[in-house]
Amino acid sequence: MRRSLVALLAAAAGTLLVAAPAQAGSPHFVDDQTAASISGSTLTASGKEAGLGDEAQVHIVLSATANCVNPGDNKPQAANKQSVSAAGDFPVQNGQATFVLSATATFQPSCSPPMTVQFSDVTVSDTTNGISLSLG
Repeated sequence: MRRSLVALLAAAAGTLLVAAPAQAGSPHFVDDQTAASISGSTLTASGKEAGLGDEAQVHIVLSATANCVNPGDNKPQAANKQSVSAAGDFPVQNGQATFVLSATATFQPSCSPPMTVQFSDVTVSDTTNGISLSLG
């Protein structure tokens, strides 16, 4: 009887070891569905992240450098550029999350015509999973 009990416990322990926990996934931005657009002095990034496993939500950060550029396309001085960012938490459904974030550059003095706002070093990051994608 004792051998039967030991065998039963060993089989139960083996079953528990074989039963794998839910997989964590392989987080990544879906390149062809993640992009940035500009309207005036506002930068908007929208996209999709997949491979998120059973996470409840992800924290996405948009960051960029905004430059106030003259019609001759001269590079701005320190006062004519600034860092912009936006962040948000987005729910995960079926291992995927979609997001839209916008950041607006505000210059003092304002960047008014004929000057235009150009964005560089545009990056979206998932700080929950430690991944980033450069958008330009």
